[in-house]
Amino acid sequence: MDLPHYTDLPNNSVVCLMSPTASGKTDLAFKLYDTGRFELISVDSALIYEGMDIGTAKPTKDELNAYPHHLVDILPPTQSYSVANFVQDVERLIGEIHARNKIPILVGGTMMYYMALLDGISAVPQTNPMIRNQVKAWHDEAGNKALYDYLKQHDPVICQKLKVTDTQRITRAVEVHLQTGKPLSHWQSTPKMAISHHPKWHWYAIIVMPDRAWLHERIEQRLQVMWADGFLQEVIELIKQHPNLTADMPALRAVGYRQVLDYLITIEHDCVVCHSGLKPYYHAQKSSKNHQINSIHQDFNKKFKKTMTNTRDLACQDMKNKALYATRQLAKRQYTWLKQLAQIDKPTKNNLIIVSFNSTKQVEQQFLQ
Repeated sequence: MDLPHYTDLPNNSVVCLMSPTASGKTDLAFKLYDTGRFELISVDSALIYEGMDIGTAKPTKDELNAYPHHLVDILPPTQSYSVANFVQDVERLIGEIHARNKIPILVGGTMMYYMALLDGISAVPQTNPMIRNQVKAWHDEAGNKALYDYLKQHDPVICQKLKVTDTQRITRAVEVHLQTGKPLSHWQSTPKMAISHHPKWHWYAIIVMPDRAWLHERIEQRLQVMWADGFLQEVIELIKQHPNLTADMPALRAVGYRQVLDYLITIEHDCVVCHSGLKPYYHAQKSSKNHQINSIHQDFNKKFKKTMTNTRDLACQDMKNKALYATRQLAKRQYTWLKQLAQIDKPTKNNLIIVSFNSTKQVEQQFLQ
């Protein structure tokens, strides 16, 4: 089924602009906004956080002023934001945008959010803060293995899907069982209701799947710009401003941020090891009658700095390589899900019209011009 021109869309439409990371959907969303008919809703699990700008390729402040996005910069990075929170916010925003006689465009690359909108989510209860604190204390004292063993006994179905190192999901499954007395797998098996099934809205999924080689080059170029713009320093400042921010929080699990954090941890560790390793040299020099104390300090500091510079250079390049690999893997997962959605046999899924393109230029030619 062809995509209608934007002027022919019903007033109760909802448009999803879906594509892998770095494929140009943000620029296309800006052009759609310029028509005056649309408002933009971000579908990105990292853009919700304040202070995470460079590594998320967040539109600049000037761009956000010119092209306002809902669900951008709504939380500090220390807070969590569930898929259920997202669905509730989007459902509310769609109603508000339609009331302003505009059409919402959902734009972003978090496929988990799109899946929740199009396929629905299970009615898993929100965790009581008291239960969450109890499980956290248990985890801090006994570790992942203890919680994992608990799940083996009380929720073997979900346990088979999890690795023992998956702290977040293990913790969540334990919280649900302790709070409800029922395993998470029970709640996940309950019937789902998606807001895209709502009869009062017409949904259009615009899928853009560009050439993979072209996309890989774009990803590499974008990462190079991020490093040049100060991505590393952004993460350092984020940690300074939020002392309670930890590696297992969703914000620091975002692609790129996790690799930078690993680099910073490595450097801190290597700095301590390097300093300890050079101490015998320092003390040997200090005890020698042929060296003055000042020259000993200078010699030690020179060797320490040289060693740490070499260590940092190697670790920094490793960080960049891992960030590039992780971003390409993200794009691969996005491709896989979008391809499955685009290949649905029927032209409509409930009241969802699915149309796929090879480039944002094709979308412009059919949808805008």
